[in-house]
Amino acid sequence: MKEKFNLERLTRRNIWNLAPYSSARNEYAGREARVFLDANENPYNAPYNRYPDPLQLELKEAIAKVKGVPAQCIFLGNGSDEAIDLPYRCFCEPGVDNVVAIEPTYGMYKVCADINNVEYRTVLLDEHFQVTADALLAATDAHTKIIWLCTPNNPTGNCLKPEEVVKVIENFDGLVIVDEAYSDFSSQTSFRQWAMVNGQWSRPNLIVLNTMSKAWGCAAIRLGMAFASEGIIDIFNKVKYPYNVNLLTQQQALKALQDPFEVDGWVKILKEERGRVMQAFSILPICEKIYPTDANFFLAKMTDATGIYNYLVDQGIIVRNRNRVQLCQNCLRITIGTKTENSELIAALRQY
Repeated sequence: MKEKFNLERLTRRNIWNLAPYSSARNEYAGREARVFLDANENPYNAPYNRYPDPLQLELKEAIAKVKGVPAQCIFLGNGSDEAIDLPYRCFCEPGVDNVVAIEPTYGMYKVCADINNVEYRTVLLDEHFQVTADALLAATDAHTKIIWLCTPNNPTGNCLKPEEVVKVIENFDGLVIVDEAYSDFSSQTSFRQWAMVNGQWSRPNLIVLNTMSKAWGCAAIRLGMAFASEGIIDIFNKVKYPYNVNLLTQQQALKALQDPFEVDGWVKILKEERGRVMQAFSILPICEKIYPTDANFFLAKMTDATGIYNYLVDQGIIVRNRNRVQLCQNCLRITIGTKTENSELIAALRQY
């Protein structure tokens, strides 16, 4: 890094000095209790009458075993979107600071920047959907607080070169946030694993995002994860809403985590189907190019993306039209579904 990472210097002064809201459930944490008359709850309709654990401790312990990261280095949010928004609120001074991101990439990074009145700078990917660390670092200045990197990237599907990501982490004295929502479908080592050394989080300026929505098949429960140093997690916990992850979500996540091998099976099937569908696309006259992917979707350049998209909608088949996204002109993004769904898509396109 250019200089030693300083979390206090990076954090907004009002946030560093913030006295967080103390919930009823926080105040007796660590002690046994059987009569709860502290939180103005209705005593009837158990268990839904009680506020959930504000820090989701049981769930974090379960995630720690699966992800290989200590529970104290895990933040859980209402989808990954909460974990995307919080860094702006914690570290970026509105109207003063800026962030840098690759382009194209996941749209919520910019939406949250706009909501928080933070300048959003972009660095265009090359024709292979890659970027160099030097280009990203050149876009920063003294007010750049965050560099956003999504790998595998959305909508392009490919992993960024890991050596370039490492170079950014090692040479930027702000935060580097690596969104690994689709990493379960990739053969590359995750940056979550890379950051763990001797059971400790070794990269103080790195935040890695993950989600239960993709490989785990739990998009409906809205559970996002951030992995980072204890210091960063403590700041997130100060700023988040007191009960940001509801009881039903915590219960369903615990149930899903009981059988990670089932998820491995789903991933294997989806990767096999991904190969089959991409092969079928490669011989379609209306498909001009298929881009390499490390995710559960792929990007395909078509002869007329908008026309084909509208045709598929009429057939009751919905894909994602990325025609207006930079570098993705005339491209459709295809999510891999069940074998039946994928076959229906291919059959419809053969009749176009």
